[in-house]
Amino acid sequence: MMAIELPETDVVVIGLGASGGVAVLPLARAGLRVIGLEAGTWMDPGRDYRADEVHNNVRALVTTGGKAASEVPTFRTAADQVARQQARHPMMNAVGGTSIHYHAQSWRLNPWDFRVRSATLERYGAAYLPAGCTVEDWPLGYDELEPYYDHIEYEVGVSGKAGNLRGTLDPAGNIFEGPRQREYPMPPLRSCDYLDHMLASARAIGLHPYRGPAAINSRPYEGRPGCAFHGYCDRGGCHIRAKSSTDVTTIPKALATGNLTVVDHANVRRIVTDNSGRAVGVRYFRHGEEYLQPARAVLLGTYTYENIRLLLLSRSQGHPEGIGNSRGQLGRHYFGHWDAQAGVSVAALFPRDLNIWYGAIAQGVMVDDWADDNFDHGGLGFIGGATLHAYTEKHPIAAAGMNTFGRVPRRWGSQWKQFVAENAGRWASAYIQTNTFPYANTWCDLDPDVRDPHGDPVLRITSGPKVNEPRAAAHAAIKMIEWFRAAGAIEVTGGQGGTGPALSTHAHGGTRMGLDPSTSVTDAFGFVHDCSNLGVLGGSVMGTAGARNPTQTLQALAWRTADKLVDKLRSA
Repeated sequence: MMAIELPETDVVVIGLGASGGVAVLPLARAGLRVIGLEAGTWMDPGRDYRADEVHNNVRALVTTGGKAASEVPTFRTAADQVARQQARHPMMNAVGGTSIHYHAQSWRLNPWDFRVRSATLERYGAAYLPAGCTVEDWPLGYDELEPYYDHIEYEVGVSGKAGNLRGTLDPAGNIFEGPRQREYPMPPLRSCDYLDHMLASARAIGLHPYRGPAAINSRPYEGRPGCAFHGYCDRGGCHIRAKSSTDVTTIPKALATGNLTVVDHANVRRIVTDNSGRAVGVRYFRHGEEYLQPARAVLLGTYTYENIRLLLLSRSQGHPEGIGNSRGQLGRHYFGHWDAQAGVSVAALFPRDLNIWYGAIAQGVMVDDWADDNFDHGGLGFIGGATLHAYTEKHPIAAAGMNTFGRVPRRWGSQWKQFVAENAGRWASAYIQTNTFPYANTWCDLDPDVRDPHGDPVLRITSGPKVNEPRAAAHAAIKMIEWFRAAGAIEVTGGQGGTGPALSTHAHGGTRMGLDPSTSVTDAFGFVHDCSNLGVLGGSVMGTAGARNPTQTLQALAWRTADKLVDKLRSA
């Protein structure tokens, strides 16, 4: 079947989620003709989003395209194992992508995250770098990305409190953050008795708590209302549009310029290159027809797993091993947030009802004292650390699955039912997130046996054991237990167990950016070393993961890549 060839455009953006949905805005504002290809379609907040735990958290938010679900990567923990598919893929297809149902925590990385290797060598020496770790300093620093963080906070809409405003520290914010040039556009989300109590308890034991930043309106912003705290930000879209997902922020702004065309239900199969190796367009299927969309440049923003897979699949005479893989780096230096490996869940039972039903996870209280390199690691045997996050948002079904703290013999029967009835409102858990790094024993390639409905191999993830991250997580768990105890918890459990790495909603690397093509796939602006008009967006270009959610960082990087592409095309 011959593909239907369409008129050439300036830029094709593949994927309109958190990163692609941001990149289209500076491109469109610059006057470039942009085609946005999205495997899903628009979701209707009034119809598709519900304040319903079964709909959102049990059955999972209904997606508008089956691409992600039909291409779930396989997973193994050693090269001699047969990889198995996991039950669910953590991402979704829709205009706005997973920014629709993420927690909306909107972080900047710590300046240390950009220079982990050199900073570790300077402070602790080479022996302190984890064995087998392939971490490199980023090809840019925090100061270079700061203006783009600022763009995101104001264009997307982020609520928070600055802790370092042009070098002046404010204990109401995060005193460990890098300096910012201006305050957040909105104040933090509202507090509650539990969060006030956790904040005061942290201060009482010498910590530096603050209200976490959130891509959720704390007050009306750019025509969208403030948060109503109905409580389904952990797995649901916002029916009043207070959450700043790209489908209600940057994408509509780009459409308003008249320079962006959104093509939904577009299942991209290949990036097309010419004999010289340059990207010349994209092949995709839509409603049973195959299309060729020619373009002067291509931006790939389909989430880490599909970014890697699509580049591996797009083989040609100029790229026989896949685009960007001439030196065998494509799929290398992949890593996720390895919280599950270390078993860092911490739960606490209090002597009173906490009243944390509903609310938003992102409105919580944070502690960064034990994250990044904010403390002396001498003698601890690991680098990095973790953020500690006390939060609200609890629902009845999830609450019924509570930790019983050893007070009843089993999780069924009359004793268990009575315990849940008496204690479901009295317990809380913590969200602990570790700094994570790439390793030689962890990579992605194509699975030789498992294929998607189009007959293409799915991605295969190989992730060997880690030592550094579990140690960092165990250290953080102890600190979280101390915080809960200081807050008056009568029972605390955590730090044990761990099931090993798995598919992650915080997946990074695989197309790492760097100055050396022998250890990276893309340059300092996210353009493939071997294909200079193909840019990669999202977490796959990141060289480290901070002890926090990656969304704002990958959005800042996407804006920066788009700005660079504007310069490239104007000078061509």
